[in-house]
Amino acid sequence: MPYFEGSDGTRLFYTDWGQGKPVVFVSGAWLSSSAWEFQMLPLSEEGLRCVAFDKRGHGRSDWVDHGFDYDTLADDLAALLDHLDLREVTLVAHSMGGGEVIRYLTRHGYDRVSRVVLLSVTAPLMIWTPDNPEGVPQDAFDALMAVRTKDRPRWMAQNAQAFFATHLGNSLSTELVEWTVQRCLDCSAKAAVEVIRTGCCTDLREEAGALRVPTLIIHGDADASAPIDLCGRRMAKLVPDSIYKEYPLAGHGLFITHAEQLNQDLVDFIEGTSV
Repeated sequence: MPYFEGSDGTRLFYTDWGQGKPVVFVSGAWLSSSAWEFQMLPLSEEGLRCVAFDKRGHGRSDWVDHGFDYDTLADDLAALLDHLDLREVTLVAHSMGGGEVIRYLTRHGYDRVSRVVLLSVTAPLMIWTPDNPEGVPQDAFDALMAVRTKDRPRWMAQNAQAFFATHLGNSLSTELVEWTVQRCLDCSAKAAVEVIRTGCCTDLREEAGALRVPTLIIHGDADASAPIDLCGRRMAKLVPDSIYKEYPLAGHGLFITHAEQLNQDLVDFIEGTSV
């Protein structure tokens, strides 16, 4: 199986399908490269080179106990792009993966990247601070973390409906929901906690406002994990040269529930933007 070395020698798994313009998918917390199958398979068959990798502590990558901060995760992403010598890349990130992409551009620049897609991202800042009064209070965040950590399988199974917003008519088979829950469990307990802390508590407001690459921002208006008013709509105001799309009734898992619509938006954006 293909692996590359992350920034500190951590062994990271990746998949690489197709030929053409490179599209690199960056997963959110708990999910690995397998979560992108509804994008990678059809888009690779349409003439794009689709690459995805398992974050450290996730999937088939090394389950190390360190490096879950955005600097290290961004350096891992840089190591992948260097390993494959990818250029004119479209980076597609979900949830806290958006922070990895933003920090990558802050730390490593734009030489390899032509455009960015941010899906249901937790950026720019979810936690409460004096200058972010709409954020989640620290005690509420800590209480949720404790409940989730006590029984991860039960918590994820109980929250699958909210993740997909199936109560709003987003129809998925029971088997597909269970498959996704299992993918979320395929990470270490350490990684499961640390990536959420990074994704929710890192202030990316200044960095998001400094992005200088064409950016497509997509968010579901029923996202329970990254509320649209706190995340998607704020990102749309912060990021210059951005296109913003809202998917009505879509939850956090829109890359599955709205895969066909998303894939068309990705192709249109990739083909319609140039640098």
